[in-house]
Amino acid sequence: MKRKSLYFLSKRQVEIRTEFLPKISSNQMVVESIISAISPGTELLFYHGQVPDNIKIDKTIAALNGNSDFPLKYGYAVVGKVVEIGSNVNSHWLDKIVFAFHPHENLFLAREDELIPIPDDLPVEKALFLPSMETAVNFLMDGQPLIGEQVVVFGQGIIGLVTTALLSQFPVSFILTLDKYPLRRKSSLLMGASECIDPTGPQSITKIKQLLKKKAGRDYADLVYELSGNLNALNQAIQITGFEGRIVIGSWYGEKEEKLSLGAQFHRNRIQLISSQVSTVASLFFGRWDKKRRIQVALKQVQKLELSQLITHRIPFEKAAEAYKLIDKHPEKTVQVLLSY
Repeated sequence: MKRKSLYFLSKRQVEIRTEFLPKISSNQMVVESIISAISPGTELLFYHGQVPDNIKIDKTIAALNGNSDFPLKYGYAVVGKVVEIGSNVNSHWLDKIVFAFHPHENLFLAREDELIPIPDDLPVEKALFLPSMETAVNFLMDGQPLIGEQVVVFGQGIIGLVTTALLSQFPVSFILTLDKYPLRRKSSLLMGASECIDPTGPQSITKIKQLLKKKAGRDYADLVYELSGNLNALNQAIQITGFEGRIVIGSWYGEKEEKLSLGAQFHRNRIQLISSQVSTVASLFFGRWDKKRRIQVALKQVQKLELSQLITHRIPFEKAAEAYKLIDKHPEKTVQVLLSY
């Protein structure tokens, strides 16, 4: 049996290749993809060739356990239908609609522990937000927002928007979000931000502090999320964070480099820089939490929140190269781009 798979070949070059699907084993299933989501953050790092060579893409996901050097398959959000099962697989899996952390391809093999059954009342497009939601749940667990706090979120790409949607359910006093693109600022308000402004331009720090003071009573943030993928935003975050405030860094910068200012503002204010990455659960929660529990929480939030309005484009899988070019050249027009099979 043949399948079509998306490969990252080199910088700004992707291609769909036809290859043979490996033979199914007794404990595997064949999944036929229905739709998949492009991550405009991580996938664009691969697309731009900004990922360090010879590192494991993701040690916790079997389908992504290869090295990061070209050519490679990538992607981690696919919804499909189980069309064939191995001899040792329970028959109830056949025809089941499932989610998988898997690269973009129209057919693939997976074991039971690599698939998440999708509830019958959850639309397949909405189910694709599960990885973004799990990441956002992880951010909130690491940041631990408190009642009455002033929270700032840098970056309103899809991860930032889903994080904002989660934060809006907390009794914080004010949620200020920042993004340079008008479409994302509009989406941020729909997701529950108190205010969303453009962080670029002269005197941006002064404007942020003035807005915090005017709207929330204090000219600093208690908790900041840096989700923009822009190292300069991390410098801005440090400048607006109050004494012993927390900055959760959810961005993966790849090989991007920029000077980081850790002078008086950072040092004297005892600001905490917290690295947050969804592949693991922080040790603080080991006694009660694991990835399975976090996924269950994320799935409930996906069902609850109105996220489908964040989908801006649905592009046929055969035209995937056009999808990546669109995200790369016109990020101001895109939020969540899907590939349909």
